[in-house]
Amino acid sequence: MTLSTTLLLFGGGILTGTVGAMLGLGGGVFLIPFLVIVLELPMHQAIATSILAVIATSSAGAVMNLERGMVNIRLGMVLETATVAGAMFGGITANYLSAETLRQIFAVLLFVVSGVMFWKIRQSPRGDVAHEGTLRAEYTDDATGQIVSYGVRRMPVIMGVSLAAGNISGLLGVGGGIFKVPAMTLLGGMPMKAATATSNFMIGVTAAASAFIYLANGHMNPLVAAPTALGVLCGSFLGIRISRTIQSKVLTVFFALFLLFVAVQFISR
Repeated sequence: MTLSTTLLLFGGGILTGTVGAMLGLGGGVFLIPFLVIVLELPMHQAIATSILAVIATSSAGAVMNLERGMVNIRLGMVLETATVAGAMFGGITANYLSAETLRQIFAVLLFVVSGVMFWKIRQSPRGDVAHEGTLRAEYTDDATGQIVSYGVRRMPVIMGVSLAAGNISGLLGVGGGIFKVPAMTLLGGMPMKAATATSNFMIGVTAAASAFIYLANGHMNPLVAAPTALGVLCGSFLGIRISRTIQSKVLTVFFALFLLFVAVQFISR
């Protein structure tokens, strides 16, 4: 492991952590292609490193977002049970659909979701925030200085999406936040900042269980994982700070563009 490679891993980790923390994702969609294509790491080793990075992103995001009261803890714990259950049943879906078929299906789904998010912004510039619903919470928006109160609507539907997100995460190696954040905002009526903060809080729980499996099978390379995780941790703090200072509408547009990027990547594979 040369110094230049270590610095490259650290720099890639910073970029991944920044974007991942801003959008409430683990960042594996960026990190895994970077490790495999640029550094030519084996896929299992890249996934193991990405899982460790997800834990770092979640840890940093959870600390800072919990301090500001932006995480809906009750919602996060409820949805995480559905996500874990979905991951456990991932093998059932694999018996009926090929990975290629799943990629194509969810590429179309991501195109649709991103289009709906853009449409929502045009129809309601202030965002379709639910003022009624269960698991009510509030936080102070640092960008505007206002106290934002909201409830969560359509809980059964969001639980179903979380179940599917856990299933897809295990099959395709992507973070469940790609599906849970749009579900919380479009279906549940949550503000974008609260949805990304809650997603950041959840993703580390699922990743922790997977990390032990990859570690036990010898796929975790400390020389690769250590500088990458350190970079991700630094980037996560930066991403959280950026997400606090920008408007929710800008964050929503950024997320919708990210979904388009992931959809293109699925189709190009």
